[in-house]
Amino acid sequence: MKTPQVQQESDFKMIAKTIFGLEEVLSKELQRLGARNIETHNRAISFSGDKGFMYKANICLRTALRILVPINTFTVIDEKSLYDSIQSINWSDYMAVTDTLAIDTVLNSELFTHSQYISQKAKDAIVDQFRAQYGERPSVDLSNPTLRIHLHIFQNTCTVALDSSGESLHKRGYRDKTNLAPLNEVLAAGMILLSGWDKRSTFIDPMCGSGTILIEAAMIANNIPPGYYRTEYSFEGWKKFMPFDEELYNTIFDGAIDKITNYEQRIIGGEISPNVVKKAKENVKNAKVDDIVSIKNCDINDFEVPTGTGIVIFNPPYGERMVKDNIEELYKNIGDIFKGKFAGYDCWMISSNLEALKKVGLRPSRKIALFNGQLECRFMKYEMYQGTKKRNQIEDIKKTE
Repeated sequence: MKTPQVQQESDFKMIAKTIFGLEEVLSKELQRLGARNIETHNRAISFSGDKGFMYKANICLRTALRILVPINTFTVIDEKSLYDSIQSINWSDYMAVTDTLAIDTVLNSELFTHSQYISQKAKDAIVDQFRAQYGERPSVDLSNPTLRIHLHIFQNTCTVALDSSGESLHKRGYRDKTNLAPLNEVLAAGMILLSGWDKRSTFIDPMCGSGTILIEAAMIANNIPPGYYRTEYSFEGWKKFMPFDEELYNTIFDGAIDKITNYEQRIIGGEISPNVVKKAKENVKNAKVDDIVSIKNCDINDFEVPTGTGIVIFNPPYGERMVKDNIEELYKNIGDIFKGKFAGYDCWMISSNLEALKKVGLRPSRKIALFNGQLECRFMKYEMYQGTKKRNQIEDIKKTE
């Protein structure tokens, strides 16, 4: 059987998973943290670092969904070759028979069509190996396993990795109150980083929902690591492979906390629903940014915009629960509000409704493809110039793609 390929005390390869469209942002985050051998892939960045850097990546990366540690790669041609190759790994190097496991599979292959079935076959290979060696087998625990294993099959290549994160890193820990369609925290952070916000000018989300964009902006502005609120990671349960080093982890965590700043930005939100405002304020308080984030119960038409310059980022309804005329009227109204209230601001909005976006009636200066869940979206920037530039910018309605 093969022994672990990862050298625990030196640099090893890791993979940070992300959302489509945020690869460049994540790559820059990794560069700033000090990662080595950075390579960009589809919805993922590979890089090298040591065990302490694995801890730091989980604690500090804003646009990563999870941090994986690859342990083996092999070619598969059918279910049997998959089973045999999984069994060729000496799983006793990674877990004990008394530990629990869970397997997640991502497929991009014509060889297999059902990810859950492949996870089941891989699980069988692992537990059969333990049963043959010890006469008993580890149990499956889908919610909180000792070892979470990640399979990625691209065409006929299978990569086996250990998931160091556990629950997706977008689950920061501050948001227990959400509305019907909460924005993923990783996407919210990615949108802010893509916008190039200077962290000091006025920041506005006039349709803030549960407050995610506002909270992520406050965290970015004051260098609050996303792992600040997190209570656990999968790597804390590792005993045989890369055993958890609590002292090292605490050193890394404390170092990240020491970099938190305490500036007084103007981060302002508006939300039409009183119940949603209440939830948003509770989330803001949980995130410990209620001293710099303020949320008003108001319609976007009544939102009071501070004079000067700043940035607007928001996630309006896409129209799934609205009739066509209403959603198009809403987007036209948003364009009118931009023109009427936000001179001097850069206004960004994300939507999957490309037809409704045409009704905004402004020429975007940037269009970025992103995914909100399964929905392909466009993240649009409208520069609302003051004075002469503004008159030149706001021309006749032009269709946007």
